Amino acid sequence: MKNNEKINHLTLLRGLSVNRIEEWSRSGKISLRYFQPGQIIHLDGDLCRGMEIILSGRVSVERIDESGNLMIINQFGPDDMIGGNLVFSRNPRYPMTIIAKIATTLVALEKRLIFELCSSYPEFLEQFLRAISDNAMLLGDKIKHYVQRSLRESLISYLKNMSMIQGSNRIQLPVTKKELAEQIGVQRTSLSRELQKMKQEGLVEYDARTIRLLKSL
Repeated sequence: MKNNEKINHLTLLRGLSVNRIEEWSRSGKISLRYFQPGQIIHLDGDLCRGMEIILSGRVSVERIDESGNLMIINQFGPDDMIGGNLVFSRNPRYPMTIIAKIATTLVALEKRLIFELCSSYPEFLEQFLRAISDNAMLLGDKIKHYVQRSLRESLISYLKNMSMIQGSNRIQLPVTKKELAEQIGVQRTSLSRELQKMKQEGLVEYDARTIRLLKSL
């Protein structure tokens, strides 16, 4: 499948013709950006000049707190949008760093094209507003997750959520314990100590890739 046909299958751009996408690509209003694993896409404070849609790969939104702990705010994959909530802001700067976790291809749209699409294509406007709203809810949930919560409370919240998603008390971790520690915003050693305490208290059992809940949390 050609790149323009792949772009046409993205949720935000699905209602647009391949010919229009080719036209915008030739004029530079739409372009592809390629990143290798670990490469920085946007730094904290960078100016947001448009938005990007992930065509393939996975990106991570990260920040380092006052204690030096790396916090993974969220991760996004194919069909997700980056920068749409910033591009029309009075201060359109990225508040956190965005990094490619694996080889990633982004579809970049210029600001003027986004405005044109919102004005001329109701289907695009609807999907654009939905994506912005979903991203705002994700960020709100993440902030609520961190504010005034102990490590154990954050860990229990994560385990409850994964248990509900997987429908089992034996949770298959979708990330490594190092990545889980980063998501919660603590050091890997702190997470290990807390898991060990919970094991000694008869709350959980765990190995390298699974955690089993033994009691209602």
